Amino acid sequence: MTHINSTCLIDDDHIFIYAVKKILKTSELCDDFTVFNNGEDAINGLKKAITEGQHIPDLILLDINMPIMDGWQFLDEFKKLKTSKKITLYIVSSSVDPVDLNKAKEYEQITDFIVKPITRSNLIKTLEQIDIAQ
Repeated sequence: MTHINSTCLIDDDHIFIYAVKKILKTSELCDDFTVFNNGEDAINGLKKAITEGQHIPDLILLDINMPIMDGWQFLDEFKKLKTSKKITLYIVSSSVDPVDLNKAKEYEQITDFIVKPITRSNLIKTLEQIDIAQ
């Protein structure tokens, strides 16, 4: 089973954040989480971690629709970051708009697009398929 050392949740939905953390902890997939409620805080946090040589997450679960800086704006900044570490990134959104689904395919940084609501079995099945470089 894949073990994820650290997950970064970027979402303004506190219920979603709580649920994902609970699923990952009880499934023993991950115990360490960083949470940001908008893209601007997340990109600033990641830049700081990279610059200061702090721990960088293995996995990012990113919502699209958030205040201040949305997921697309975050991705535009994220792809400029310079790090040798492979970070697996999933869009996790309630959007089923074909425009969003197609736009996600334009970013090579995105592993996949997961539609909310997410279930325990779907999340575990998805994350067990990823290769986290330790």
